[in-house]
Amino acid sequence: MRSIRPLLMAASAVAALTLTVTACGPTEENAGDKPSAPVSENPVDKIKIPEDLKQRLKDHGIDLDKWRNGEWKNWDKDKWLREAKDFVNPIIEDLWDPDRMRDAERPERPVEEEDISGDEGVTDPTPDPVKAKAVPAKYHASSPASGKVFFDGPDGSMVCSATVVKDPAHPGKSNLVWTAGHCVHKGKEGGWYRNIAFVPSYNDSVMETSALEKASREQIAPYGVWWADWVKTSDQWIAQGASTGGAGAPYDFAVIQVTPEKGSSGKSLEETVGTALPVDFNAPAVPKIKDMTATGYPAAPPFDGQKMYRCADKPGRLSLKAEQPTMYRIGCTMTAGSSGGGWVATGRDGQPALVSNTSIGPATAGWLAGPRLGPEAEAIFDEVSKKYAGQ
Repeated sequence: MRSIRPLLMAASAVAALTLTVTACGPTEENAGDKPSAPVSENPVDKIKIPEDLKQRLKDHGIDLDKWRNGEWKNWDKDKWLREAKDFVNPIIEDLWDPDRMRDAERPERPVEEEDISGDEGVTDPTPDPVKAKAVPAKYHASSPASGKVFFDGPDGSMVCSATVVKDPAHPGKSNLVWTAGHCVHKGKEGGWYRNIAFVPSYNDSVMETSALEKASREQIAPYGVWWADWVKTSDQWIAQGASTGGAGAPYDFAVIQVTPEKGSSGKSLEETVGTALPVDFNAPAVPKIKDMTATGYPAAPPFDGQKMYRCADKPGRLSLKAEQPTMYRIGCTMTAGSSGGGWVATGRDGQPALVSNTSIGPATAGWLAGPRLGPEAEAIFDEVSKKYAGQ
């Protein structure tokens, strides 16, 4: 999703949306030794590390001063925190500036048709492609709960899509964001990504790419940059998840607790954007769903990641392994970068609810699949909600 240079269609990216996660890839300017964060003269002043995180970093042999000065770019196996309990994400102010946000690429999770099992699990015929439609400006009015997740990995800066969701522990004041597991953790191949941040209504006024190259941070991120305080994804994703082939996809979901980069204004994320979607962990079976709408920021050609799109279609069923939950699948031409974006359907109360998120799709970009949210998804959601219930 680059505005000036063409997108890098790396094999790993193609794999992500071919029964692969549809996340993002590296940026040229952030892949080498060049400092990736435009910080003040003293970078130490630009980072906030809670005391409990300081100790956990030390326990893993991570020097805080070096981290502040770029040690977070060290992706050595021993430095890449992997376990669920080891997530850390110290805020580095102004790291996600307009250029870095604009140039972040997509992590993909492509799947090939031969990866799909239809013998024992239930898989419906491949849906006809549904052309993605541009979401009208302003996004804050047309899709206020949607936004982008930015993060850093070994290959550079990457991007996914995400949705603000309701928090039962803080009615009307949620700081929870829903996305895909592969947008926060590399799965069995690695560990937690770093510098994870959410930008609601990215490019809210739908500026053209040429205008975005000169836009201020406030224009690109009018509702602020919200950093991950805590993240949970499924144990299955951490153990099984892979960049291609669809491994772990039925459990490819994550919940992020966020905090504003510039400090609290007294308003939660939900209050700031004006809405949040409920999550339905008991959504109807496919035959009972009239249609689903998937929203995201596709970044692989013919898209560039700078604008929001959506697809609406009646879902079908997709089985990758007979012993794992069957996924939802819809026709959609959105490409990598739309990963993590929310799938919305009418709930049992007649109101819209988040029922899935984009996980995988083919490199040919004719359809998308997302996990059906059940007990595993509800468990990680409840854990994050309860962790911050008293705060």
